[in-house]
Amino acid sequence: MYRQEQIRMSTPESLYREKMQELQKQLNSVMQSINNNSKVVSFINSPVGQYLDEHPYISLSLLIFVALSAIPVGLFLSLVAGTAIAACLGVIVLEGVIIIVGGLMLLCVLCGIIVLSFGISGVLSVCYIAVSSILNYMHTSRLSAKYSEPSKVLEPGDVSASKPSKNFSDED
Repeated sequence: MYRQEQIRMSTPESLYREKMQELQKQLNSVMQSINNNSKVVSFINSPVGQYLDEHPYISLSLLIFVALSAIPVGLFLSLVAGTAIAACLGVIVLEGVIIIVGGLMLLCVLCGIIVLSFGISGVLSVCYIAVSSILNYMHTSRLSAKYSEPSKVLEPGDVSASKPSKNFSDED
């Protein structure tokens, strides 16, 4: 009996289940520490936080936009710093032209990143819905297969299954 339990415990499914439970505990502890941070709580209670909490697609798009726009904004700021140094050398007109051209280029790049972030958010949302549906289907089908019992096939005219187990006639 002990050997069967040991074999059952070492199946890949049980190892996978244990790993997933351990990963879920770690993820829950990280989420708990983030949610208990006072700055996070004050942001979630603000009107902007409430709005973003009610609109997760916009939140995801905003997060992707900020992440993708960090490099172009950094390059633009370094361009501005470089032209400011050039302005100290007396090239004021060149600085204005370069900042205007750089600003227009940054505007174009950021508009493209907005479109890209909405597209990535859409793809990630569809992937999330698909994966969660597949996992939910697999989980429910595995549970239903685990708990289902072979049903008895009734022959026509077999009324033994439909009879009550206790006779209730004239017991009052």
